[in-house]
Amino acid sequence: MKTTIDIPDALFTRLKTVAAKEKTTMKSLIVAAIRDSMRARKPVKGFKLRDASFGGDGLRPGVDLRDWDAIRDMMYEGRGS
Repeated sequence: MKTTIDIPDALFTRLKTVAAKEKTTMKSLIVAAIRDSMRARKPVKGFKLRDASFGGDGLRPGVDLRDWDAIRDMMYEGRGS
């Protein structure tokens, strides 16, 4: 993947000098530096949604999923609203 980054002039000059001295490319030095930096960090854990499902037999007979007012009324039925 290609990208553009801004590197301070002094660092760029040093990078270019090291690459020439080691007979390698600036790209390979940058990739190695990024790889080493990433390896030194703690791995990022992915987000895991807890299982909030519950048992049941599905929808009540005759429920129209397009009628949100009726669905809301059923959800709060007997709860004082």
